[in-house]
Amino acid sequence: MAHSIVMPALEMAQENGKLLAWRKKEGEAIVKGEPLLEIETDKAVVEIESPAEGILAGVKAHVGDVIPVGQTIAWIVMPGEKPPAETQPSASGRRMETKASPSSPPAAVKSSAEPSSSTARISPKARRLAKEHGIDLSRLRGTGSEGEILAEDILALVASPGSAKGTPASGALETMSSIARLMAERTTQSWTSVPHFFVVREADAGALIEAREKLGSAIEKAQGVRVTQTDLLVALAARVLVKHPRLNASWTGEGIRLNLEMNIGVAMAVNDGVVAAVIPGAQAKNLGEIAALRHDLTERARSGKLRPADIAGATFTISNLGMYKVDAFSAIINPPQAAILAVGRITDRVVPARHSSHDDDDVVERPPGRRRRARGNFSQRSGRCDTRPWEVARMILSALLR
Repeated sequence: MAHSIVMPALEMAQENGKLLAWRKKEGEAIVKGEPLLEIETDKAVVEIESPAEGILAGVKAHVGDVIPVGQTIAWIVMPGEKPPAETQPSASGRRMETKASPSSPPAAVKSSAEPSSSTARISPKARRLAKEHGIDLSRLRGTGSEGEILAEDILALVASPGSAKGTPASGALETMSSIARLMAERTTQSWTSVPHFFVVREADAGALIEAREKLGSAIEKAQGVRVTQTDLLVALAARVLVKHPRLNASWTGEGIRLNLEMNIGVAMAVNDGVVAAVIPGAQAKNLGEIAALRHDLTERARSGKLRPADIAGATFTISNLGMYKVDAFSAIINPPQAAILAVGRITDRVVPARHSSHDDDDVVERPPGRRRRARGNFSQRSGRCDTRPWEVARMILSALLR
């Protein structure tokens, strides 16, 4: 039985994906789960595995093609079997977009015989790009079938000198990458549609440093990876979230969905953006397992080899900028999650004595002195998931004391 290979939808807002590489050639045998192709979305570069065992046949897409989600690009067939006959494309207007040649950008002025912008087809992504760059679509002739204006037409026009946009000669226009553009869109969407509630707390990080020094060497010998502060934060947050399941929830618009697993997303910097690689079921993993998985995700994120499952399903996110000497910052929630924890660097600070009263006697619980301290900024959906966000922030950050 033939199995179709389609352009997968790796995220809710994805319209298409760019084919970067085939890992197998047409006619070669492949087993289920073996890397088959590599695609680029607005969010990341991911490797797609074969859904079946057989022979790669009927390849319809080439490297560099931009392909609509759901379109068949190849088949996996049994030996001696032929791929099914090609069907006519649907009338949805979504079709494969072939990368335009940079040496011949689309003409800015259309002839009278060409269809006008009101009648010519324009892909949703092309319309969005034209709006962002202030391009007049009525002066643009598309390179797609029947004059359809594609996203590549807009990008080629922006990159060409003397474009229809009329960019002033006093400055150069730097176009955003797809990942950077999506980050801007998602950040704007979250900030304008999600009511944020911020809680900031400073905690003594001495015990965190001691735990890393005590456990780090053994884990490094056993797992071959170095334990980081982020690994400890993931382990601590996952265990605290077990006691506060509403902060590990997802907002659906119709209500709050409580997630059984604490899938912790870890913000990682990549070229032109940030991705949140996921450590699934962190509440059930030990520190060594978390460190090994985080290290593997980091390496694959930097090399653009993240898989679809690596960036999907996060229920809570941690962003740690301490390694960049950032003292504190506020993070924006990644919908549909309920909260995100932003952590700054650990620094030496002078702290006063802490007192408590027992039987009318003033008892010094902690003498004054220099302490290793860290600040955490806890962002939560206001009034929707937990009525005591300050208590949750205290528990997560105060866990550093133990």
